Amino acid sequence: MNEQEQVRVMIVDDHHIVRASLRLMIEQHGCTVVAEAGSAEEALALAPKARPQIVMMDLEMPGTDGITATRRMQKAAPNAKVIFLSAHDDEKDVVEALTAAGAAGYLLKSDAPDELISAIRAVHAGKRYLSPSIAPILLLRISDPKRSPDGSLKLTTREREVLRLVGQGATSKEIAARLGISPKTAQVHRDNLKQKLNLRTTADLVRYAIQHKIVKLT
Repeated sequence: MNEQEQVRVMIVDDHHIVRASLRLMIEQHGCTVVAEAGSAEEALALAPKARPQIVMMDLEMPGTDGITATRRMQKAAPNAKVIFLSAHDDEKDVVEALTAAGAAGYLLKSDAPDELISAIRAVHAGKRYLSPSIAPILLLRISDPKRSPDGSLKLTTREREVLRLVGQGATSKEIAARLGISPKTAQVHRDNLKQKLNLRTTADLVRYAIQHKIVKLT
């Protein structure tokens, strides 16, 4: 980029070393870092005066997360376009960032430095930019409509209730009592879940429930 094409960039990340590294890379390629923020709250406070065109946004930070901050950034800096720079390639995070939050790009921190500059240039030009590692994830989502944003198969409300209780260690008799159904029906649900999810044992169901955050370990 030449001097007349300098892009105004804000860096939002709670790690100082990450911000310093990003600043160095960005400014070496003719862009201007107009502000740095260690939290979403700080970024939202700085944005109106800094007037960034591009915001490099971390996904997970103490306090307000990056997705919530991106939604709020639309008021703080209406002309700014957000590119997420995250350590996570979870499908749910990617889809939420690009759809619900309205981000223009998504990169992984493991990507090559050149991807960062390419993303800034593309987004500044009005395009969207995805990490090469992200594209296969979204293609899989499109090719398999039965999958939910969390990467799991779509389950009915009752199936999720049963799976959640299985994940908590409940027996068929206990599930029946909790849901007001017969133990036989509860067992049918368990068997159907195994078939639908291509799993063999109760332990597999428990692992699946935890992996897809249907039940959380405490």
